[in-house]
Amino acid sequence: MVIMGIQNPAWLEALYTQKFFVGCCYHETAKKNEKNVYCLDCCVSICPHCIPSHRFHRLLQVRRYVYHDVVRLEDLQKLIDCSNVQAYTINSAKVVFIKKRPQNRQFKGAVNYCTSCDRSLQQPFIHCSLGCKVDFLLKHYKDLSPFLRKCKTLTLSPDFLIPQETGEEEMANETAQSTIVDSDEPMSWSSSGSESMSMAYSSDQIVRKKRSGLYLWRSSANRVSDEDIASSMSRRKGIPHRSPLC
Repeated sequence: MVIMGIQNPAWLEALYTQKFFVGCCYHETAKKNEKNVYCLDCCVSICPHCIPSHRFHRLLQVRRYVYHDVVRLEDLQKLIDCSNVQAYTINSAKVVFIKKRPQNRQFKGAVNYCTSCDRSLQQPFIHCSLGCKVDFLLKHYKDLSPFLRKCKTLTLSPDFLIPQETGEEEMANETAQSTIVDSDEPMSWSSSGSESMSMAYSSDQIVRKKRSGLYLWRSSANRVSDEDIASSMSRRKGIPHRSPLC
């Protein structure tokens, strides 16, 4: 797309137009199918279930703040110069708004306003969003290239959880092999059960977290013995005792 004779990067233009936090049409029946990831190489918004198909691409996580789309400042700075853009803190991480948020000048005491949408800002910031800064640069410098940065790799944060899709038979096996038990009652194990549990812990397995619908890989290096499992499951809480009053 050409704006004022200057070519906008394809990933930047698509970032403005793509819709986030809507259901994915490819995973309509899956849980947690909201589009909250942006693929810079394909210029499309995707859901967590689509990530395996884009695992070698540059991925940018999009978050939600006061009903607007935001991205982490740390990630966005790898793509474009974000100086003079006001950032906000969410969960101990600084984020930047993607699109403009127009506002009438109704704060008489404020002396600092956005260069594009007249939103009141804290000093020394002069842009309230990435879109406002891009408009400012195109208007005054006629070129975005000095402010763009080369980024060959961009990955999601380590705490981003990817749902695993499995069949009904695999789900049944995972539930049987799960080490997460909600009941406090002791459980007895037969000889055949011990052998099957030993076989289950001889290789990597998927442990199902109940209520969340997410799956985490449990490495074989962290496996425990059958005696430890039986003793931990048969252990019951004792009767609490208060300390004597003085």
